[in-house]
Amino acid sequence: MTRVMVKWFVCTVSLAVAAWMIEGITIQNGWTLLFAALVVGFLNAFIRPIIILLTLPLNILTLGFFTFIINAAMILFTAKIVGGFTVEGFFAALLAAIVMSIVSFLLNIFIPGS
Repeated sequence: MTRVMVKWFVCTVSLAVAAWMIEGITIQNGWTLLFAALVVGFLNAFIRPIIILLTLPLNILTLGFFTFIINAAMILFTAKIVGGFTVEGFFAALLAAIVMSIVSFLLNIFIPGS
């Protein structure tokens, strides 16, 4: 249970940093941020592995960079589901995916048990 909470915290912080850095992403309030992070975590846990498996040849061909496209699609899908969380276009979602990956990587280095 603690590991799930840590992963949710990492996702929440990375989403907040992405919304702060990227002009095309807006989050209405803190509850929206928490719920959007929960939805992103759920999509990344259950839907993303299936999509990565289906697009494996394309992912291999692009040396893994297609994963950012998949992550951007997950962020756009989250914006459709969660009210108060808006993403203005695919490019903003792609930048958010890159920022979230970097922030998550850095947090996972410094937080034990994640």
